[in-house]
Order: sequence, then structure tokens, then C-alpha cells
Amino acid sequence: MADDAPKKKSKAKWIILIMFLLLLGGGVAGAWLFFFKGMPMPFLTSTTSEQPVETKQTRPPLTVAGTGVPLSEFTTNLADPLGQRFIRISIEVEVADQTVVEEMTRFNARIRDSIILLLSSKSYADVAGAENKIVLKSEITERLNNILGAGKIYQVFITNMVIQ
Repeated sequence: MADDAPKKKSKAKWIILIMFLLLLGGGVAGAWLFFFKGMPMPFLTSTTSEQPVETKQTRPPLTVAGTGVPLSEFTTNLADPLGQRFIRISIEVEVADQTVVEEMTRFNARIRDSIILLLSSKSYADVAGAENKIVLKSEITERLNNILGAGKIYQVFITNMVIQ
């Protein structure tokens, strides 16, 4: 009977240790989900895309060069639940010819409003990552072509982008 007592004590120690580790792991997992829920986790996302990003652009033949028009910098809040993130972006637009540049000057307020509304509707996850930036560029191109007329904007270039 003396041999049974040490075995029971060692089993009880192991059971208590396992229960403690399970509780500790559950607490860490609960804290992680509570504090970091909604935060982008790039290490969990796939870096490969199963579907290619489709962009609708009316691009002239490569022999025709467009005119680059820089727009003034845009700064706006992102659609963040806590309202703590913002984006500052500078873009340059490739246009068909000089007449489009003049139209852009006339419609400057409408262009800025449209781009700011687009940017402020995006969350951090919507603008982070290369694929999302390509989608953003195509959305800006589409909005500008809706304002100025189809085919007048060939491409949008992001020249500077800060997200905080």
C-alpha cells in the first residue's frame, strides 16, 4: 500500500499542471481575440491570389503617350471602427490630352470630393497590400472617368501613400 501513495500524488500534480496550462492557454487566446479582433493579420492571409484582379482600363496603343497630371495630396480618415486610422495619399493621373487637363481644373472640387468619399469608405484592410492598392487605383480611375467621360483617364499612379 505504500507504493500506491506516491503514484497518486504524482498523478495529481500532473493533472493540476495540465489544468493550469489549459486555463493559461485559454486566457491568452481569449485576451488575443478580445484585444486584436479586427486587426489585420498578414501572417494568416494567403499571399497568392486564386482569382486575378480585373481592371477595366481604356488604354491607347503603347505608341501614344498620355500626359501626367499630379493631383494635390488627399488626407482623410479611414472607415475604422475606432476612428483612429487615416490615409494620406498623393496620386498622378495619366490623361489623354491637354483638354482633359483643362476639364480636370474645371471639375477639381467634384474630383476631390469623389476621391475623398472613396478613401473614407475604405478600411485599413481595404487599402493594405499590393492587390488592394491595384483595386483602389482602378476604382479611382473609374470614378474619374465617370466625371470626365469614358476613356479620358488612362491610369492612376500612387506616388505617395501613408496609412496610420
